[in-house]
Amino acid sequence: MSADPSSRATAGEAIALLTGAAGFTEHRPPPRTLPPDGPLGWAGYDAARERAAERTGEEESVVYGTGVVGDRECVLLSFEFGFLGGSLGQLTGDRLEAAYELALARRLPLLALVATGGSRMQEGMVALTQLQRVAAASTRLRAAGLPQLAVVRDPTTGGGWATVGAGADVVLALPGAQVGFAGSRVRPPDADPYAYGAEGQFAAGQVDAVVPAGELRGTVSRWLRALGAREAHEAPRPAAPLPRAQPSSPSGLPTSGREAVERARSAQRPRAEVYLADYFTVRLPLHGDRCGGTDPGLLTGFGLRADGQPVAYVAQCGTPTRPAGYRAAARTIRLADRLGVPVLTLVDTPGAANDAEAERAGAGAAIADTFAAIAAARVPVTTLVIGEGGSGGALALAAPGNTHVTTDSYFSVIAPEPAAAILKRAPSETGATADQLRLRPQDLVELGVARSIVT
Repeated sequence: MSADPSSRATAGEAIALLTGAAGFTEHRPPPRTLPPDGPLGWAGYDAARERAAERTGEEESVVYGTGVVGDRECVLLSFEFGFLGGSLGQLTGDRLEAAYELALARRLPLLALVATGGSRMQEGMVALTQLQRVAAASTRLRAAGLPQLAVVRDPTTGGGWATVGAGADVVLALPGAQVGFAGSRVRPPDADPYAYGAEGQFAAGQVDAVVPAGELRGTVSRWLRALGAREAHEAPRPAAPLPRAQPSSPSGLPTSGREAVERARSAQRPRAEVYLADYFTVRLPLHGDRCGGTDPGLLTGFGLRADGQPVAYVAQCGTPTRPAGYRAAARTIRLADRLGVPVLTLVDTPGAANDAEAERAGAGAAIADTFAAIAAARVPVTTLVIGEGGSGGALALAAPGNTHVTTDSYFSVIAPEPAAAILKRAPSETGATADQLRLRPQDLVELGVARSIVT
């Protein structure tokens, strides 16, 4: 694994990669005087700092200020790895906290360009407690509804990864960057290096995207627009509009429950990718559940519509949804709610995954958390059922009072086959059972489960 050379850029070069000709205005916190050789009196510490300053031209391991990325102003903080390995000390904590406070005061997104080896040994526990300062500052920014993005460079390890990096709302990584809590000198000697790299962290659902340096400015610019902070006095954004119906071979409404199920299961019926491609001009996926899991059958992220309006999306792809998928859905809905961005959910699953692995991974708790995320959402959630609506695994993503259905969909307390089995009916009675369940689109509108049929 070899890191992208740009991931070892200086703090200033990393900022320039994002801001380009737009420029950057550096800020500095109020000066603080440390005791000789720092809080521990570590012999040679002052001399090491002086050499680092001469070598890098920086006074500390973090530079911060304001700049413009694309067309969005933001607060940028960038680590200088050449200054004592980008380590965090007391003066670094001053700068990090000041960067978060600047974003809070100006109501701007915070963009962190991270490259750090962790806490500074020469300051001992005083250095380690800077992580608590960063966490508190990040929490204040989060409570104010302001987005935080991180670009993790090579290397990003230790407490810097566990706060500024992994604690961001969206985490992007440069190819080949070393990323992980354990640095190369402290991890087990037989550890798989893939697990400690950008690509491995992406595979494990800890990083949202691995982005080459040449694409970074455009990607970050789109994310800043999609997550753009809403002013405190600004009116709430309207509900996400319903997607347009996508072409399907059958026409009209199904005449029986059996037909409704067959149409929802048809391989020719349009799937989530078709709806999302038609709905958005820009789509920015979020990846993984931040607990080591991913579900390829559930798509989440933020997008921009043709009018520039941001909308968050959660879309099932016709497969049984796994616990990681529900956790990713809850993560996306809560982020959208905090930022004031409306949510669109597309329901299409035969049900939640029910194998032993799913049970061990906490299927019940993950589904419950998704129900809770939608129930607690202050932003409007719009749901369109585009295929199968299988039991609670589908209902967990459905908006109460704002669920709509297509002509190729059904929604049922349970699929007709297991319903017939539970009732000890012969397989030949599955069709009649489907009719009794009243799962057709028109039945759902009549029952008040759905508001409308999208045609």
